[in-house]
Amino acid sequence: MVKLDVTARDMDDERPVTYGSEAFHSTDYLAAEKKLLWPKIWQMVERETDIPSPGDWLTYDVGDDSIIVVRMEDGALRAFHNVCPHRGRQLISVPDMLPGKVHSVRGNNRKNFVCGFHGWTFNLEGNNTYILDPQDWGGRLTPDMTCLSEVRVDTWGGFIYINMDPHCAPLREWMGRAGELLDYFELDKMRYKWRQWAIYPCNWKVAIEAFLEPYHIAATHTQLLAYGEYYACSKQYGLHSVSSYDTRDEKYQMAESSGTVRAGKGEDPRISTYELIRENYETVNYTASTQTLVNAAKRLIDELPEGVSPAECIAHWRGQARADDAARGVIWPDVPPDVQHESGLAWALWPNQNILHDVTFAGPCYRVRPYGDDPSKCIFESYALERFPEGEEPETEWVYAEPTAENWGPVLEQDFLNMEFVHKGMKSSGFRGALPNPHQEQKVINLHRNLAEWMGGRGAPKKLGL
Repeated sequence: MVKLDVTARDMDDERPVTYGSEAFHSTDYLAAEKKLLWPKIWQMVERETDIPSPGDWLTYDVGDDSIIVVRMEDGALRAFHNVCPHRGRQLISVPDMLPGKVHSVRGNNRKNFVCGFHGWTFNLEGNNTYILDPQDWGGRLTPDMTCLSEVRVDTWGGFIYINMDPHCAPLREWMGRAGELLDYFELDKMRYKWRQWAIYPCNWKVAIEAFLEPYHIAATHTQLLAYGEYYACSKQYGLHSVSSYDTRDEKYQMAESSGTVRAGKGEDPRISTYELIRENYETVNYTASTQTLVNAAKRLIDELPEGVSPAECIAHWRGQARADDAARGVIWPDVPPDVQHESGLAWALWPNQNILHDVTFAGPCYRVRPYGDDPSKCIFESYALERFPEGEEPETEWVYAEPTAENWGPVLEQDFLNMEFVHKGMKSSGFRGALPNPHQEQKVINLHRNLAEWMGGRGAPKKLGL
């Protein structure tokens, strides 16, 4: 790894930094990502519930690589490069991810993989079981030459992750403190509420950055300011980083104040807390909360006396919502107050996954990937997870959705209206480099600090002179 100007200590000290735009616009940089980044890192593929039974399988594509993940008879997962070792044909034909077309290829009851070119066949362990006329090679073919190229696969939080580097660190080590904190929220017990994707006209880093900080809310989502304060803070945890809501007013400082399920501002927290959670839920495509939480907040004005403190309001609200959920078969995990506070609002799981979380939901969540060889486009994916009573989980699939308010809700549409023009604006000869807020946008800085580690120093942030 290269030595960088900006260290983790500099980030903890909130040193102002700047970085340029090469990582967003350079085709050479995009080509280097295909060699130095994507084949070397753990990246989320899908939820375990998408391939629950033996023989279930799916494909995941990033850069020039296509990966097959398959569920084995014993319940374990295996993953392989989607390529026949004979002449390089894809074993599973995966068309380009064209708008409105193919997100991924999936199936079940798989017993083997057969190459459509010459019929070479492989079992689910990746071993070759059939070669037409093997004698023609004069005995020089070996099992190592003719088996599939295996990919590391593991699970965390109900997600499937892959890593193409056989020498990579274990997934649990990769997740670090982020994984330890989020484990308390039992994400593995949540299920998709909805999931959508689009091909969007900006670099993948522009897309993920749009959701790494609440600093933009005051100017981008002005309708949210009526009932909530959106001053924020952020902190690096090595590869990963977290953003939280910060509080200037001592009466709002409590374990729950760092996340989205928090007290609203104003003289009467019974009213503002309901309006804050309702507005978020209804305008962020019915996520960032649950209907149970919204309904319980709506009753605060009837169940609590005038003059109640924000802390009392939050305690009553969450207690009632927890009881309401339990009555319908949704059991909340016990999250210690110090964990609730440290876990914050949303985690950037480096480099391309972001999870906004609480005890009964996670979302909106995001994943982004490069789109082909065009640094000006990306595959943008967003989804919501929630706890449901057993047997009442909705059936979902990835739906292509044009980036409009009708498809994504007004808040996400407002974000889309920024992303395209941030990408265009950074091409300007008048753009001198980014000046991210060192207190509130540390997740953005950490994205680029870690990218530079893997990209040989290219695009590395530099400290601003005093």
